[in-house]
Amino acid sequence: METICLFGSDYETRQEAHAALKKLLGLPEYYGMNLDALNDCLSERRTCPGLWIRSEGNEEVQSALALMARVFQDNGGEVKEL
Repeated sequence: METICLFGSDYETRQEAHAALKKLLGLPEYYGMNLDALNDCLSERRTCPGLWIRSEGNEEVQSALALMARVFQDNGGEVKEL
């Protein structure tokens, strides 16, 4: 199973975190950089990758990571807080 890792301290904004997801998951150019688009892209996959997160950094990024983790879980991905 594919697993990606996001460290909140690496990002200043939720958009930067979404950009990292886009790159790490090889999401299409039309990826909308929001939770609905993430849900759409993950639901199109045969299996959802796992997500390891470290919720550090500012409040905006911490909140974004928590919401992203929920989308991964909703699509059957394993989420682990580091």
